[in-house]
Amino acid sequence: MIKEIQLRILPEEAANEQAIKQVIFHETGIKPDEIHAVRILKRSVDARQRTIYVNLKLRLFVDETPEDKAYQEIAYRDVSQGKQAVVVGAGPAGLFAALRLIELGVRPVVIERGKDVRERRKDIARISREQTVDPESNYSFGEGGAGAYSDGKLYTRSKKRGSVERILNIFCQFGADESILYDAHPHIGTDKLPRVIENMREKIKACGGEVHFQTRMDALVIRNNEVVGIQTNTGQLFQGPVILATGHSARDVYRYLYDSRISIEAKGLAMGVRLEHPQQLIDQIQYHRREGRGDYLPAAEYSFVNQSGGRGVYSFCMCPGGFVVPAASGPKQVVVNGMSPSNRGSQWANSGMVVEVRPEDFGLFSAELQLETNDDYPLKMMMLQEKLEELCWINGGMKQTAPAQRMTDFVEGRNSFDLPKSSYSPGLLASPIHFWLPAQISTKLRESFCHFGKISKGFLTKDALLIGMETRTSSPVRILRNHDSLQHVTLKGLFPCGEGAGYAGGIISASIDGERCAENLAEKL
Repeated sequence: MIKEIQLRILPEEAANEQAIKQVIFHETGIKPDEIHAVRILKRSVDARQRTIYVNLKLRLFVDETPEDKAYQEIAYRDVSQGKQAVVVGAGPAGLFAALRLIELGVRPVVIERGKDVRERRKDIARISREQTVDPESNYSFGEGGAGAYSDGKLYTRSKKRGSVERILNIFCQFGADESILYDAHPHIGTDKLPRVIENMREKIKACGGEVHFQTRMDALVIRNNEVVGIQTNTGQLFQGPVILATGHSARDVYRYLYDSRISIEAKGLAMGVRLEHPQQLIDQIQYHRREGRGDYLPAAEYSFVNQSGGRGVYSFCMCPGGFVVPAASGPKQVVVNGMSPSNRGSQWANSGMVVEVRPEDFGLFSAELQLETNDDYPLKMMMLQEKLEELCWINGGMKQTAPAQRMTDFVEGRNSFDLPKSSYSPGLLASPIHFWLPAQISTKLRESFCHFGKISKGFLTKDALLIGMETRTSSPVRILRNHDSLQHVTLKGLFPCGEGAGYAGGIISASIDGERCAENLAEKL
């Protein structure tokens, strides 16, 4: 017999399967030795009250053996003789596009400007050790994209665009832990995600596809208003319709599209800082108890939203038990992001604290930052990003050390003369962020921090650090495409895809968009 039940139990009761079976016995009368397996379908923590509960939806196999796996495997076929398509970028959008093309009988050729996911790790380590950034291999560029070494969170609100469950199943097929299928906020972790990415790449190659690293697209090949291939920095020409999944930091691609008069437009995004707290403090605040999470609860998360001056201010990419990492992709930039290993075991918690910035706000920044351009210039938001990242680089000592300030000092408008210990490995430099950060951002952050401190006692504290700057929450440009065909509005055979094209905002939504573009490309062929 297979039976599904829901339980609301204490964390210590949810800690292992034997304890859960005892609860099931008391609730249903089913004896533990009659339950051959317990499969978790949904799991979440309810910490809204003093007594914390774990909500579980379970599938019980009573006197019955379960199926082998909790997920369904996809059979990928040999496409070595199939029609060819080019996928530019090996982030989640590009990888899932390539895998979906294989399902549909199309042979993908994946072009990635950076290195493979293992070699890329060495270049990322040099950012902290040598204070240098390889412009082709960093946190943004390389196999796996921006998510490979900046967290691997799989939570999304974009559930109307496609099947989130399908994407999670595919991740499991390539080696992710099955817990991502049932946790409320699924997370692979940067220590485990690289192996999953490698498995995807090897499957693409085993099915007859190609993957080329350290190969940058420099131009599209266009004939009669149709994209029929790409030219690369290696001198190679790759033929076929193109899925353009270059990520939100490929600024050279945006400049190429603009110079080539290929339709793009400025897009709103959010910018601010990374806010880092001691994880123990966040545990105490969120779990409403002095001992924090104890032995049976995960590192606590938070989510804050406020409205200030008609713009949203919110926490972004919250990383419990994580690290703040350097995410610059070129010279004269300091950019920060956050990540967590799978165990979320560090002593720090961090999140982006960002302010919504719309294209029509550009004029409010231009005088303060001495930026001049036309209102209809499609790269103006990218220009703003670049200016703020350079400003951050200057105030960080013109290295990858980042400017930082205690949270209370920022709110009260005073300098920080010492800084608490931080997870940011390139190092910090005390800086009056309240003074040099544009008022359109700093004023809204200050007001919102006070609000967050009132609704969550202890959150506004001198033990928390602002680290600058978080500028790459999403793409500053949208590459225009048709709603139905997903092809570019003026160029057939070009499928702008994922975060870099302005149509996704994270690993899951980018993966879904990659699959959708692959389906439309295959239909075209």
